[in-house]
Amino acid sequence: MSRTRIAIVGLALLTNPMAFATDSVGDPPGRTNSGLARTEEPRRLARSDAKPNATESAAESGPKKVLILPGESFFVSGRPAFILRPAESKRQTPQPWIFYAPTLPAYPDIHEKWMHEQFLNAGVAVAGIDVGEAYGSPKGRELFNALYRELTENRGFAKRPCLLGRSRGGLWVTSWAAANPAKVAGIAGIYPVFDFRTYPGLEKAAPAYDLTPQELEAQVTRHNPIEGAAVLAAHHVPVFIIHGDEDKVVPLKENSAELARRYQAAGAAEDVTLQVVKGQGHNFWEGFFRCQPLVDFAIARAQSGATTPPEK
Repeated sequence: MSRTRIAIVGLALLTNPMAFATDSVGDPPGRTNSGLARTEEPRRLARSDAKPNATESAAESGPKKVLILPGESFFVSGRPAFILRPAESKRQTPQPWIFYAPTLPAYPDIHEKWMHEQFLNAGVAVAGIDVGEAYGSPKGRELFNALYRELTENRGFAKRPCLLGRSRGGLWVTSWAAANPAKVAGIAGIYPVFDFRTYPGLEKAAPAYDLTPQELEAQVTRHNPIEGAAVLAAHHVPVFIIHGDEDKVVPLKENSAELARRYQAAGAAEDVTLQVVKGQGHNFWEGFFRCQPLVDFAIARAQSGATTPPEK
């Protein structure tokens, strides 16, 4: 029987590309669970270099997303979206890209800047859309679809991006990936959430699904993004996750480890890598955002997605 690739590491990350890792949902400002973490979130340092689109409606002419690196900020279906583009000399057709979540006013943040610079230096673009606190709901998936169509049909982007979910962004990307497995080159996660019962909980997730908490609980196997693991494993969608073993906000066992367990149960253990970091929780520890194996994985999968067409 094949076994999931798992590595348990200390404060120095291993460079084993097949190591298990944890992801997070994103700390609220000022909230961490490790003494090594910073205690508050930095503000954006740079604004978009994009000019307003003449086709934008008056409702879409409000403040655009502030970016951590030069890029383009615009609207799709009335929602803020962004693209971080490689230097012109490194762009390709079709353009390899990473579909990032959660795109919220605070994310992506300055802690991720080094990681995104590596993507751009490798010729890989990064893009995302603010779907609000959608928690993997159908409405959030529809907005993901809208950005995907805009980029692939109008802007020359590849039809198979690598998805990257940080913290609760794991709910976003897993939900969309399970609904569109042929369009996904891979999934990377930084202490990601896969089970909305652990974060944000049924009470907070239910409104995003237009259900009561009781209704959502009764339909949990239909809506919970972790249930999509079987579909992803069946399509052999590669996954790389980094996650701390002391994460109290997004518990390792019920999220990243559970996704890996389900991959293994489906006979797809070789497709998932989980890197577990000892002594780390849901925080801004630099190792989460300077994880070279995760960066290498995301770049390789994005580039692969630009050369391999989607399955029919």
